[in-house]
Amino acid sequence: MSGFDGIVIGGGPAGMFAAIAAAEKGDRVLLLERNERLGRKLLITGKGRCNVTNDCSAQEVLQNVPRNGRFLYSAMTAFPPEKTKAFFEQRGCGLKTERGNRVFPVTDKSRSVLECLTEELRRRHVTVKTARVKHILTKDGHVTGVETQEGSCFAGWVVLATGGVSYPATGSTGDGYAMAAELGHTIVPTEGSLVPLEIAGSDCPDMQGLSLRNVGVRLLNAKGKVLYKDFGELLFTHFGVSGPTVLSASCHLKGEGCRLVIDLKPALEEGKLDGRILRDLDMYQNRTMENALTDLLPRSMIPIVLRRLEIDPGMQANSLTKQKRRSLVELLKAFPLEITGKRPVAEAIITSGGVKVSEIDPKTMESKKVEKLYFAGEIIDCDAYTGGFNLQIAWATGYAAGSSAAVKSSIDKTANLY
Repeated sequence: MSGFDGIVIGGGPAGMFAAIAAAEKGDRVLLLERNERLGRKLLITGKGRCNVTNDCSAQEVLQNVPRNGRFLYSAMTAFPPEKTKAFFEQRGCGLKTERGNRVFPVTDKSRSVLECLTEELRRRHVTVKTARVKHILTKDGHVTGVETQEGSCFAGWVVLATGGVSYPATGSTGDGYAMAAELGHTIVPTEGSLVPLEIAGSDCPDMQGLSLRNVGVRLLNAKGKVLYKDFGELLFTHFGVSGPTVLSASCHLKGEGCRLVIDLKPALEEGKLDGRILRDLDMYQNRTMENALTDLLPRSMIPIVLRRLEIDPGMQANSLTKQKRRSLVELLKAFPLEITGKRPVAEAIITSGGVKVSEIDPKTMESKKVEKLYFAGEIIDCDAYTGGFNLQIAWATGYAAGSSAAVKSSIDKTANLY
């Protein structure tokens, strides 16, 4: 198959955006996706609502990229969140901004975002075909096309946007890493990022389903050094903890012996919290401890707190000693959870690791090893916190790769003419 200026491998957010960007500049583009439908992973992002981007500056996006954020400076500056918002809104996909500057479609449906992209692909005459690419073809150090299970496709440039290895059911199986490695690229070992954490003991399973809001979270290493801190939501599960604060903390998990410490009452310093507990104990002095703390803590958490403090749940509130009350204050301000590991990468929202950024031109996303090979999206060794930042990386790198490939293609065409 021939007749195309370029080929994009991968029909996720970065791949679709790269194809659109290149076609917008006049190139004839072939988009190859192994699934029968485009954007399968996009449909499940943001719990099916699609957190399109974050309504902030390019610099603020980079501050939320703990891994290789500097590499993204040029791409993010060229295509910041404001351009992402304009792209969708100008094409009829209305957006709204919610808490944390998270941007969603007004429909609250990720399908609205996908339909906007697929309509733009159609409008730009991008050819979309279902095919699994086996190899990227090269000659004399530059791209010549791709080899699929059904035969070869020839083109002047290729964008590799196959994603990572998280959510493999959506088609993210790591094929792109093998293709990049085959061409001499270094692949930084991959692991799950933005992933729930497994916790030792039975406390979390005993509180399964309990969601905490407005709590402080700190991730500490074995020596007690703070690796990350956050404020927001946390969810107890049968294996440990999840929720936005936990997912972001997972990006910083290093080595063994780490623990998560929760401040259950971040709005109250210890003295005021002690006064609050004293008032509750006085108000409910004739109740059991299990019933005296219902105004202070979620009901399912009370037995866990009392068990940790070795306080009899049936003991009367007016019998609590000053020492035990002090221990209660300390536990509520620093509720520790021993981390035993991350959940499997298949449960991660994104993949950490991928093609080494030093081998990619940060302005164009072109390979420094193979001419006219470009990268976009999660296949690159960059990952960010929750909040729309990872999709913004996909849009920015997709735009950089697609537009750069088309510009170079145009220069080559002109050179051939004259």
